[in-house]
Amino acid sequence: MTQLKTVIVDDEPLAIKLLKSKLSSIADIDVVAECANGREAIAAVLAHTPDLVFLDIQMPGMNGFEVVKNLQADVLPLIVFVTAYEKYALDAFDLHAVDYVLKPIDAERVERAVQRALTRLHGENIDAIRKESVIGAIDKIAQKVNLDEDSEPEQSTNFSSLGSNSQERKIIVKDRDAIVLLEQKDIEWIDAAGDYMCLHVGGITHIMRSTMKHLLDELDPHMFKRIHRSTIVNLSFIKRIIPHTKGECFLELNEFDRIKVSRNYRDVIQQFLLENPSFK
Repeated sequence: MTQLKTVIVDDEPLAIKLLKSKLSSIADIDVVAECANGREAIAAVLAHTPDLVFLDIQMPGMNGFEVVKNLQADVLPLIVFVTAYEKYALDAFDLHAVDYVLKPIDAERVERAVQRALTRLHGENIDAIRKESVIGAIDKIAQKVNLDEDSEPEQSTNFSSLGSNSQERKIIVKDRDAIVLLEQKDIEWIDAAGDYMCLHVGGITHIMRSTMKHLLDELDPHMFKRIHRSTIVNLSFIKRIIPHTKGECFLELNEFDRIKVSRNYRDVIQQFLLENPSFK
């Protein structure tokens, strides 16, 4: 049986060591990377394309939820969150069929998570649905953790726009306790996860409910292009084009963000190069 390429992410070295020891007795696991923070985790996923990631939620800088938001759906592995959250918040994981392991780590629970991962990999494997499940769980947990018990939970993030034409139009995101107006020129890339859209702006990810088609209708078509069934890029942020296999390539947008262009959309990049002959 093929082993699951696995990445462990935790800011505590002892926690990584403990989890790795629990995994060492499971024949189906091959730990290919150990990461101490969110940025290392994103780099490891791009470098190793793992099947499974054990991801600590509460880390300084970029927490586990933010790691998921910053991963393109096409490269998102199965996620097992490792957490010390109280059980009441974890009901959302069960609701959305997202796995988790509670701290302190129990060997039997870890093995069960691995077996569930194996079952899922041989079953439903649609990337957008996988990410939609995780984003849905994150959204519900954020409501439970951040809101007072006697406060009214708000509806899931909503979306609308403001402006007379596509170039001037601002994207309005209702993000629980605030209304955020996003300038289109500041949006670097967008990733779809079912009915959730992740807008990446200056290291911050805004999540909203919308369809890909609806959002594309609101965006400036000269600035934004679809490069994958689940990804839109702002062409002005492309810094480097990295060839990949089978007609695919990666776009490097900054030090941390590298997103895949599927071969079905390679004509978008070819047109971009024709219009930007000095681009290297």
